[in-house]
Amino acid sequence: MNYVSTRGAAPTLNFCDTLLAGLANDGGLYVPQTWPTVAHGSPDASFAVRAAQILAPFVGDEIPPATLEALCRRAYGSFRDPLVAPLREMGENRWLLELFHGPTLAFKDVALQLIGQLFDHVLQARGERITVVGATSGDTGSAAIDGVKSCRNVAMVILYPQGRISEVQRRQMTTVDAANVHALAIDGTFDDCQDLVKAMFNDAPFRATHHLSAVNSINWARVMAQVVYYYTAIEQLHAVDSAPVSFSVPTGNFGNVLSGWIARQLGANVGHLIVGSNSNDILTRFFETQQITTAPVVPTLSPSMDIGVSSNFERLLFEMNGRDGVATADQIATFRTTGNLAVTADQFGTWIRPIFRGQRCSDAQTTAMIAATYRDHGVLVDPHTAVGLVATQACATPDEPVVTLATAHPAKFADAVEHATGVRAELPEHLADLLTRPERFTSVPNDLAAVQRFVASVSATR
Repeated sequence: MNYVSTRGAAPTLNFCDTLLAGLANDGGLYVPQTWPTVAHGSPDASFAVRAAQILAPFVGDEIPPATLEALCRRAYGSFRDPLVAPLREMGENRWLLELFHGPTLAFKDVALQLIGQLFDHVLQARGERITVVGATSGDTGSAAIDGVKSCRNVAMVILYPQGRISEVQRRQMTTVDAANVHALAIDGTFDDCQDLVKAMFNDAPFRATHHLSAVNSINWARVMAQVVYYYTAIEQLHAVDSAPVSFSVPTGNFGNVLSGWIARQLGANVGHLIVGSNSNDILTRFFETQQITTAPVVPTLSPSMDIGVSSNFERLLFEMNGRDGVATADQIATFRTTGNLAVTADQFGTWIRPIFRGQRCSDAQTTAMIAATYRDHGVLVDPHTAVGLVATQACATPDEPVVTLATAHPAKFADAVEHATGVRAELPEHLADLLTRPERFTSVPNDLAAVQRFVASVSATR
């Protein structure tokens, strides 16, 4: 399997080179040259086995099947639930897909535990080292750090918006005692952090000198690994040959729901994809107006979705443009200049309307849904999952099977959950002392030169 850039000007790469590159050198995002067909499998197979089977066509012959399965087994061996991503019934035709049983209590672990294994395997085989640079709106950073903290050939720098993530999210990054990982508190928003990361990748000499790679969902492997739990959820429900299963996904950057679209493209029995947005509702506004327009980012109870630009939408836009990289690059350039990107009525009618639904959710609605879910089902959910449940309630018909993605453990947002329910969600045992561990981070201004100086000082090429 080879990979091409959404902007059409970068070289075609194989899987391992795509993994290590992260962002294409033309600023685009890598996608498979062709979409394979992937069949559903046995509901009795383990998550690791199904992951290896589903991902095999994307890896090709670069990693032997037995090795890929061994990497998957190691990646998912640390999850607290043997199913890795179990379903919880929430009433007729409604389920939660619990994606928070990994070491950092968020859905990002599903991909990033595997990426850490893939990085170590490929770099060890090549005798190379890389510097991973990423931006986080809350959960990616801690999941990425946990995934690579033991990697012998990786140095990591994670940028996060100072004061705009929860205390648990921050401490999961800043209390890790590993010399190869570094947390940078940026004076700005997540979008500022993301822009700084992209600017470093677009600085070709800097990128080459320090062997930069990415773990954000700009890295194809992140999106690829998330496809697995759409398949396994349908298989757990024994719904392979029955009515399609819809999924409600709380998302800001579009990567998680894009994985659902890819699963559908590959042949998974996926029905509608329901996108839950908080007050930073760029995706909901697109579904309403057929235009992507920027707006100021406002802080909410669901900070991982406090994002003004949904970077992963570019991958779907590339498909909507008939895989025309030049057209996609022109649209993205115009969007960066004007803050507006429109698609045609035909594109919207073909690619968006039949599949996607969208719903915005205020903080008041989020709090009310957390309270109602605990009252009616005895289940504590975090604010992001609550946004997904609001979207399910607004967009799904009663007879439509819907799985809502529970993207984070409620203890990561204990204050919001306690305010809504009166119950304080407790951290699992392995994180019980998190709030008393010493922190280690560096505050840096929202300035590219300052960030690059720091990255250069800790990079794998020193």
